[in-house]
Amino acid sequence: MKYYSERINRLITQLSMLPGIGQRTAERLAYHIVKLPKERAAALADSIRDASENVFYCKTCFATSDEEMCPVCRSQNRNHRLIMVVENDDDMAQMERSGAYDGIYHVLQGAIDPMKGIGPDKIRLKELMLRLRDDVDEIILATSSGIEGETTATYISRLVKPLGIKVTQLASGIPIGADLQTVDSATITRAFKNRGEL
Repeated sequence: MKYYSERINRLITQLSMLPGIGQRTAERLAYHIVKLPKERAAALADSIRDASENVFYCKTCFATSDEEMCPVCRSQNRNHRLIMVVENDDDMAQMERSGAYDGIYHVLQGAIDPMKGIGPDKIRLKELMLRLRDDVDEIILATSSGIEGETTATYISRLVKPLGIKVTQLASGIPIGADLQTVDSATITRAFKNRGEL
């Protein structure tokens, strides 16, 4: 039995293709969208179309931007000799929200994942190596702690260390407020190896 009209089905299908959106969430979003006042729905559609047509990669760091250079790369208040390497725009945004970092970024737009056929040539590694010809004191690897992120960090480290540039990696381990009973053994092992003096 068909529950939805063809147009609703098409909207649900399109919404469910977005990352992190399952069938139920897509249904709720679809019903929310069709109940919006026409001008709000049109504004949403226009903003999606505008972003799709006018957002591209920053020519320096490869973050998504609607200008040739993103605001971080243009800023004179940032330390341009310090580059944090992240996998995607979400990672960069999260770091920016923390307010803990004042350098610039390099967004790989992915991670090495041989199981999915993503090798070093499929992410922005070549562009990173070109950037390292400038005056760079340190690169900070802020890739994910999964196998793909670790593989990517190790690969980059091996490429960069011979250039004499300092390579560091964000520390990882037990989250603040967590009990040891709730933390997996891999995280505990990493936290132990990365322990610091107080």
